[in-house]
Amino acid sequence: MWIFLLGPFLSLFPRRWRKALPFYDAVDWRSAAILSGLAESALAIAGLMYWYSYSMTAWVSSALDNVLNKSSATGITDHEIGFAALVVWATHPLTWCIAFFCVEGAWRLCASFTDTVLGIFPLYLLEKTYSRIFRRGAPEPAGAVKFSQGHVSSYVSTVAEKVLTARLSQGPDELLVTKNSAEEFLEIRASCVKPDWTPPRVVRYEDRYYRLEECSRESGARPFVYKLRRLAAGVPGRRVITYSPDEAPILANR
Repeated sequence: MWIFLLGPFLSLFPRRWRKALPFYDAVDWRSAAILSGLAESALAIAGLMYWYSYSMTAWVSSALDNVLNKSSATGITDHEIGFAALVVWATHPLTWCIAFFCVEGAWRLCASFTDTVLGIFPLYLLEKTYSRIFRRGAPEPAGAVKFSQGHVSSYVSTVAEKVLTARLSQGPDELLVTKNSAEEFLEIRASCVKPDWTPPRVVRYEDRYYRLEECSRESGARPFVYKLRRLAAGVPGRRVITYSPDEAPILANR
């Protein structure tokens, strides 16, 4: 029960920090990220509304007091004062900061529906800065977003990928087997992305083992392309991906 309650808070952490938790596998990270993103966006919207109410009331009241205390007429109306206060509020750094968390919460919520758990941006920057300074040369965890890509770019890529998948009609994968004198290659074309299929993962299909060499995205009804090289032998394990499609794949010929 306590893991379920802590899950939404722990999903705020970067991937490396979450992977270091001893109970990482016991947490339903997808549900935790959905609750966390929804809560972040809702709290930020509430904060933005409170900040608007407080600032507009305080600034307009202060401006009216200054105008009324002057002995000579200034010609400034209460509507002009209200508009000026609105402009100041819209350009205030705190307004932009709260609005950022509104948008980030929505992005994290959308990304969670694709089984992608994204931590909040400030902790992401802290983790990356620490890693760049104290962990140079340490390998990145599988599936981690590269620093050069940017955290915001990963949001955009995730949502764009989700939109692309939603527009495509779901259908069976297309398989193409090619051989030369020494090696055998398997190319899989899918209409939706395959989670965790990142090179150089080992994939087991039927009784054969392949090493995932390349992932790419092209045009067409099956834009997600995975190219694999057959291995002479393989050993079952936790890191091996078992490829067993729900629908019988289409065998392509070239």
